[in-house]
Amino acid sequence: MADSDTLILVDENDKEIGFMPKREAHLGKGTLHRAFSVVVFDTQGHVLLQQRVKDKMLWGGYWSNTVCSHPRKGEETLRAAHRRLKEELGMESSDLKEVFTFIYQVPFGDVGAEHEYLHVLVGHSDQIPQPEPSEVMAVRYVTKEELTKELDAKSSDYTPWFKMIWERLEKSGLV
Repeated sequence: MADSDTLILVDENDKEIGFMPKREAHLGKGTLHRAFSVVVFDTQGHVLLQQRVKDKMLWGGYWSNTVCSHPRKGEETLRAAHRRLKEELGMESSDLKEVFTFIYQVPFGDVGAEHEYLHVLVGHSDQIPQPEPSEVMAVRYVTKEELTKELDAKSSDYTPWFKMIWERLEKSGLV
């Protein structure tokens, strides 16, 4: 199994405690592991959203933040975020920065669950996204106001972690 299929298990302080295959870490109630979510804005302040491919184990077909993934063994989170932004959307953001972290655990029916120590990064880019079809079904830019309205009206169309991220970004004045 490739390192990219192995997740970094962590404790409640984000201290590395082991490794586990990706699929196994998402079964049952999920095993706490390190993850990251990237939110990219263009220079007009629009948010870039992605719709996850339908065949994802968890939340396939749902709308979410620009990129979400896991760092590889020995890879720093910021480096992993840059890598996945390029791999999934063919984009770069020179000003990606971590703005907060939090732990969450959310079940997805009987399939499994996310249980992540999540690093949230924000950046900017005006590059045109070039989605990788095996990862991303669709992309779109929305205004902050449109997104907030959609999250209220169509909450079930979005991943649970993105709803948590957006709420924290709004409350902290980061958007």
